[in-house]
Amino acid sequence: MKWITWENVGVDRIACAWLICRCLDPRATFVFVPVGQKPLPPGNTFDIPGSRYSHHREHCTFYTLLREFDLRDPILQRIARIVDEADVVQAVTIEPTASGLDLICRGIRLTSPDDTTAIERGRLIYDALYAQLVSDTGLPITPKAIVNKPTPKSKSKKEKKK
Repeated sequence: MKWITWENVGVDRIACAWLICRCLDPRATFVFVPVGQKPLPPGNTFDIPGSRYSHHREHCTFYTLLREFDLRDPILQRIARIVDEADVVQAVTIEPTASGLDLICRGIRLTSPDDTTAIERGRLIYDALYAQLVSDTGLPITPKAIVNKPTPKSKSKKEKKK
């Protein structure tokens, strides 16, 4: 399926692309459009104001995807908190890794020739973050734990009601 977002990906859009590929749509393809482009090509838009999968109530798009697709993995919830703080200006920060993650994602964007390369490089960062957060819980981590693990609840809440 096609997933459409704006060009010049950052911490939230890289995280969303990782989540989409790892948990929702392993065969996803991404289309990057200039900021403000109308009309948008057909597909699932994300991290574009007004789209179904975007920022809601001071939360980043990554958090919105978790909620919409009912993904309850506590490690993904923690990553959502980190991405929230990295992407949205907070009065108080709780996650010490947020600013570092934002810095790394901005560096990935600057050193990548295009957005497709940036999200490919970002996948390694988010795989590593997921693995470290699992390790912090004391559970063993294996490469299979983070490789394309679609969940049985991969339909959005609205699609389930149909």
